[in-house]
Amino acid sequence: MKLKEFFIPFSGLKLGKHEFVYEIDNAFFESFEYQEFNGASVQVTAVLEKMSTMMELEVEAKGTVNVDCDLTGEPYDQPISSDLQLVIKFGEEYNDEDDEILIIPHGEHQFNIAQYVYEMLVLAVPHKRVHPGVEDGTLKSDILDKLEELQPKEEKKPSEKTDPRWDDLKKLLTDK
Repeated sequence: MKLKEFFIPFSGLKLGKHEFVYEIDNAFFESFEYQEFNGASVQVTAVLEKMSTMMELEVEAKGTVNVDCDLTGEPYDQPISSDLQLVIKFGEEYNDEDDEILIIPHGEHQFNIAQYVYEMLVLAVPHKRVHPGVEDGTLKSDILDKLEELQPKEEKKPSEKTDPRWDDLKKLLTDK
């Protein structure tokens, strides 16, 4: 799905740098049918440098996405930051096969960066999502309380009696 606010109309822009700012929320990810985030609050800044024969686009993102912890299932805000550099060139036909080079036809006057922003933000989230409270031991949840309650309380003490057969074998080790 192409979100129209992510179209950058470059044909009317003067040579030089131009800045575009976007506020990303969960509706952006839902438009791509991505359901991994409970919520999102990310600010994306795109700086387009227009030159006479090509353009360079630098995209930076900072913010948080609310995800569920892989260990406890508890939701938490995961801070993310990412950046992307893209070179836009003109050619015979549209080609976005390369991750760093976008080729658009000579007659085009705008291009869409929504797919690039989406992939950049999804890849910025760690593969293993662990609640910060799990790492430092401060997380209090019903699940952890129940596990603590059901944990076996009895400790086994080693018995004083030993098997006489093993005692004889132990003597062999120490009789050198």
